[in-house]
Amino acid sequence: MSRALRILVAVVVLFGGDMSSMAAENASLTRGTAITDPDLLRKFDQSDALTISRLLQPERKADVALTSDLLFSSLPELKDIPPAIDAEFDRYIAQRKAASPSETIGVGEGFDVQLFDRAVLKSADTRFVLAGIVNRMDRAYVSEESCGEIRLIYRLARFETNPDGSKSATRLPMTFNLVMKARDARQTDSSGKPVTCAEVARRWLGNGDWQGLIGSRSAPYDAMIDRIETNIQISISAKSALHDFRSDYLLKVFKYDAATKTFVESTLENQIDRDRILADDALRRDFKAWLLTPANFREFDRGTVLIPEQYLAKAAIAPTPAGFDASDMQPEFGMMQGEGKGDPVFTDNDVVGALKQAAARGITMENIRSVAGFQRRLNDVTCSGCHQTRGIGGFHFPGVDWLAEKASNSTIVPASPHFVGDQLRRRDILTAFAAGKRPDFSRGFASRPQTRGAQELAGTEYQDGWGAHCYLPNQGSGTPDRSFTSWTCAKGLTCQAASASSRIGMCFIKTR
Repeated sequence: MSRALRILVAVVVLFGGDMSSMAAENASLTRGTAITDPDLLRKFDQSDALTISRLLQPERKADVALTSDLLFSSLPELKDIPPAIDAEFDRYIAQRKAASPSETIGVGEGFDVQLFDRAVLKSADTRFVLAGIVNRMDRAYVSEESCGEIRLIYRLARFETNPDGSKSATRLPMTFNLVMKARDARQTDSSGKPVTCAEVARRWLGNGDWQGLIGSRSAPYDAMIDRIETNIQISISAKSALHDFRSDYLLKVFKYDAATKTFVESTLENQIDRDRILADDALRRDFKAWLLTPANFREFDRGTVLIPEQYLAKAAIAPTPAGFDASDMQPEFGMMQGEGKGDPVFTDNDVVGALKQAAARGITMENIRSVAGFQRRLNDVTCSGCHQTRGIGGFHFPGVDWLAEKASNSTIVPASPHFVGDQLRRRDILTAFAAGKRPDFSRGFASRPQTRGAQELAGTEYQDGWGAHCYLPNQGSGTPDRSFTSWTCAKGLTCQAASASSRIGMCFIKTR
């Protein structure tokens, strides 16, 4: 049996098995867009059909998932990942020591800044377990040929034997996302016809014939592999005289190189390299001119802009909680007028001028209608900015902890409010694909779902219910900000300030 056929068989095991639990979720917000059922994920993980090692090397004869020590040492595809992560740790430690010389930093509770223990990535007691499968066909605008992406999200876990002989498992703060293309251009169905984006979308929405979503009989086994994304809680710091409680997350991306069959360090999509841009006058001029060009400005407004690599970073630290006020914890801080020290990249007049130029060309802005709207989009279009937005401890998708003996004592919500609130938009795109129509790929701000899902989300924490982000028209001075005036609260709730200076608050029950 060929490599390609083996990976296809693995996927048939995944999608052709017991789908009864999936059927029960048909009415949920994630129907067709994500697999989050813990029992189903447990079956997939234990079947070995979707382990990282089997997907990268389908010819392997092992019937169990590789532990971390073997995963990185025996798979040459992954050999460049550990040293790249080590280098980022070294840079991070040096920067923290320089910024706060009086703070101690290291692994363990005795340090002011407690680091993630990298030894677990070389341990025989840890491995990556499947935490969820997410359909990202809403990202087909990045590469229409591949119809978007399918993300297999793994969570690092430690397995231990207790003194009484029983076994226990503890999830560790690291995710490992294997990103696959939703289809390969050479992929064919059982009759030999090319698989279309419409067919892939119909399979996801129908929860029926899932065969061929990852891999095909007519393409190389690795033709569907795109990249690996890692997210590590690199440190936690208790509240002190120097700062509030803080948790930092290291984000890295490794693109698959088919020629060398390895994952190589890559830039993060739309992760602006703020410090490098601010330090280089020519680069800042080029970046401003590029972003404010009407065509790019339009895509920036809609959340579908693809920033060129020369402006991007190969790593990002996402501090949480970042808060509502502008600070250097936010990825764009210092690039806007009135922030930090030195000359900004964008002045208020630059943004106002770009808005006027767009209007003169007949471009309708859907989200950015003010300087504040431009600033918010400049933050949330980045990798780190998105992870600071309504995430669960820096992770938008930690997955339900199906390893826990008692689910009530573990994480029972698979994803952040931002993730859940975005599912209607993603399903809308799947539905358009399935009908053979051109989808609307635009998205609103990460803090607030687009109004196209307002009816289903009305009164929930995602749209205008308790805990939703809202707009305070009377906070501060000046005219109402058109970028946020639609951010209201449901009846019986009121928008309360989250900080003294921000005009964005949260919906709570009215108090006297």
